[in-house]
Amino acid sequence: MKLYYSKNLNPRVAVAGARYLDAPVEYVRMSPRDPKYEEAFQSINPNRFVPVLVEEKHTLWEADAITCRLSALAGSDFWRTDDEMAEMIMWISWCTHHLNTAGSCLYFYKLIHPTFSSETVDPAILNEAMLDFRRYAGILDDQLAGKTWLVGDRISYADFRVATSLPFAEGAGLPLAEFPNVQRWHEQLWAIDAWRSPFDGLN
Repeated sequence: MKLYYSKNLNPRVAVAGARYLDAPVEYVRMSPRDPKYEEAFQSINPNRFVPVLVEEKHTLWEADAITCRLSALAGSDFWRTDDEMAEMIMWISWCTHHLNTAGSCLYFYKLIHPTFSSETVDPAILNEAMLDFRRYAGILDDQLAGKTWLVGDRISYADFRVATSLPFAEGAGLPLAEFPNVQRWHEQLWAIDAWRSPFDGLN
């Protein structure tokens, strides 16, 4: 199996999940929008995005689907398949539509945009994203009160997915100190090698 990745937000989650599961994949760093690779990569993923998991007979794109597949192959409950599955999917859906939308906006405009553009970002975009981040981080903070992990009493993919933007909190200006339960929870994640340093040893 090959896992095509870059070092951006969603591919980072996929690589972290694969390494946490000790998945037997070959990691291939890819820039599918590079004109040198764009045409060839379209046959792997017509969206021309990473991450992509390529197996002998089929291909999966999107970090959530990839982690689901790798967890099943590993026989792990990292991707829940029991009565906790619905709650895990609730968190995945919630962060995709709310917390990570705000966090990824701040990540992009604070960290990525300056690498290819000198144009000033509309402050209204950043202000709205920050308001949304604070709103949803507050909800997450309340839900984490008295809890170690988001789902049940052990880590799940929901923890990785909800924390997508948090490794970049300092550079993106995410105010984690305002949310002590979120900060505590992410410090637990940070103690996991696969989450803290998913690209160690990769190019």
